[in-house]
Amino acid sequence: MQINPAQLGAVKPLKPSAASEAERLESALKLRDAYRDFVGKTFFGQMLKSMRSTVGKAAYFDGGQTEEVFRSQLDQQLADRMSQSSAPTFADPMFQRQFPEQAERIAAAEAKQSTALADLDALRRR
Repeated sequence: MQINPAQLGAVKPLKPSAASEAERLESALKLRDAYRDFVGKTFFGQMLKSMRSTVGKAAYFDGGQTEEVFRSQLDQQLADRMSQSSAPTFADPMFQRQFPEQAERIAAAEAKQSTALADLDALRRR
C-alpha cells in the first residue's frame, strides 16, 4: 500500500492535544492515577498470587472451589487497597522517571496549591 503525502493533511489525530493548562493538568492527573492503579494492582496482585501458591490447602477446613473463587476476589480487593495506600511511595517515583513532563506539571500545581493554603493559614483568626 502506497502512502500519498498529499493526503496526510486530511488526517486528524484521534484525540486533539489539550489546549489549556487546566486540561493538561487534568490529563496528567488522570495519567498518574491510571499509572498508580496499574503498577499497584500488577505488583501486589502478583505478590499475593505467589504467596497463595506457596501455602497448601488446609487439612480440615478447605472450602473447595467456592473458597478459591472468593479468595481470588479477596486478593483483588487486597491488591486494590494496598496499591491505594502505597501509591505515593511506591508508584510515584516510577511515574516521575517514566513521565517527567507530567510529573513536573503535577508538582508545580501541588506546590501552588500548598502556598495558597499557607496564605489562608496566615489569615487564620487568633
